[in-house]
Amino acid sequence: MMSSIFDIVLLNSILIAAIWFNMNTKNTLLRNLPKVDRVLDDIVHSQNSSVPLSLIKSAIREEIESFREHILSGDISELPSTSNEWNRLFENAIKRKNSLNLRRVINGTGIVIHTNLGRSLLGEASITALQTAGACFTNLEFDLSTGKRGSRYSLVEDIICDLTGAEAALVVNNNAAAVLLALNTLSYNRETIVSRGQLVEIGGSFRIPDVMSRSGARMIEVGATNRTHLFDYENSIHEETALLLKVHTSNFRVIGFTSEVPVPDMVSLGKKHNIPVMEDLGSGSLIDLSPWGLPKEPTVQEIVKDGVDVVTFSGDKLLGGPQAGIIVGKKDIISQIKKNPMNRALRIDKFTLASLETVLREYYNLDTALHSIPTLAMLTADPEKVKKKGQRILRRLGGGVKCKGTIALQATTSRVGGGAMPEYGLESWALVLTPGEKGANVLEKSFRNLDVPLILRIENEKMIVDLRTILEQDIPLLIDILGQFLQQRIEK
Repeated sequence: MMSSIFDIVLLNSILIAAIWFNMNTKNTLLRNLPKVDRVLDDIVHSQNSSVPLSLIKSAIREEIESFREHILSGDISELPSTSNEWNRLFENAIKRKNSLNLRRVINGTGIVIHTNLGRSLLGEASITALQTAGACFTNLEFDLSTGKRGSRYSLVEDIICDLTGAEAALVVNNNAAAVLLALNTLSYNRETIVSRGQLVEIGGSFRIPDVMSRSGARMIEVGATNRTHLFDYENSIHEETALLLKVHTSNFRVIGFTSEVPVPDMVSLGKKHNIPVMEDLGSGSLIDLSPWGLPKEPTVQEIVKDGVDVVTFSGDKLLGGPQAGIIVGKKDIISQIKKNPMNRALRIDKFTLASLETVLREYYNLDTALHSIPTLAMLTADPEKVKKKGQRILRRLGGGVKCKGTIALQATTSRVGGGAMPEYGLESWALVLTPGEKGANVLEKSFRNLDVPLILRIENEKMIVDLRTILEQDIPLLIDILGQFLQQRIEK
């Protein structure tokens, strides 16, 4: 009995001592944190910096506060021991604070239309047009032939109609806006019929039912998840029906016992009941990419030719342009959409128009477009050329002897991205990095923290740098990054 009491007392004493020691350690660390004013004096006097004083002060405070939070949570047990070490930390914090938030990165993921990395890249013609739009006055809403106010939409409408075969066109700031605007115009306080199997969600929790609700349209679901028939639509049509909606399910597939209504049949049904038909194509492509190993997807031209009254699609996905929502269709319907007051809130600016026009003009010559539009160039790149890119990089790194066991060139699979064709891959080649003792996650984070971050993917504890999405201008930087990685491995 006495022994158990003694054990309890001893245990409590140890716990109390541990708590006291921990609190004492935390208090000591907190007291040893540098004072903002003193650090500020040291930094300002030691540097001839053009960084604003308020920004320097903010960066120092944030860095000290970060240490304070880590001490209180028990994450650190010691601080930098010298003023030089502290100053290096503060200088890095100031550098980060003074850097632009939107930064260039190297895309080694192999995802061509990477939503998180900015989706489609723009070619040289678009960059030149952007510079002109930003540095010069333009005829954005000025009709040069009449000397009167013009329409910004006229700058690209004729080109879009030429390329798609549509009677009229309109461009807004993204495809979600295009769908919202069209539904609000054509089906406000009325019913829109849509197949249950097409109620998709894409990135950022954009859901067709939510957009329909916000547009003021009343959604009528028909059919089953896997099968919808023409009679499902027809049986739901009555005096409150304003629109038949078809949503192209580009970001998922239902396989097996499935059925959906072909576009020509929906168009015929719409004409029979004098109800317009709308299709949201999502990614939207102006060319058939199946010759390059991707599945056959309906092009905008094909859907317009089938007689669909209004079609919406993105500008920055398979089209390869800037972020935009493009609406094409029958002239009377597009005219109604243009007059919707909501259109002004969703309109595009001069930069989108400038870059979009240059991309669209490339499509007049498809052979040229496949090389001049970066998205198309990457999607249609020959795997053998991608492999040669990797061989070139390895030679610059010192060849097989230096890289052996650390960096290897291996076959891999790239992805289209942007919610398009998720189950289909493109043959590609990658540099596969073996991380060593640090592990893939630690090294991946270190690559993300570089001045020009390298973004890659991890598979089976190895780091994959897919070369399909490595641009020519990225190669010198990538060689420097991989060279430092190799050196660190050799030294260890």
